[in-house]
Amino acid sequence: MVDWALASAISAGFFSYDALATLGVFAAMTLLLVVTVGATIGHRLLGLRVYRIVDGGTPPRPLQALVRTLLMCLVLPAAVSGSDGRGLHDIAAGTRIDRWRAA
Repeated sequence: MVDWALASAISAGFFSYDALATLGVFAAMTLLLVVTVGATIGHRLLGLRVYRIVDGGTPPRPLQALVRTLLMCLVLPAAVSGSDGRGLHDIAAGTRIDRWRAA
């Protein structure tokens, strides 16, 4: 919700709040931030991170983040979860979201 609110504010400022523009801003923010720092602004505020399951620590690779972001923009995969509690967007991308842990 935090990330969508930020995307809505940016969209309203630049595009007079167009729903597709908001979705585009949301997708771009999510993709760029998840690939580079492993968390969106909303994730950071809530103490969460997105990481690759394979190694359990690094941010998703660009293709993983792209798959995750595109499926999340469809809403349904993010609202449906698997047996381990991960959303279908995370299952398809091979990612997990969890709390930040002190190093």
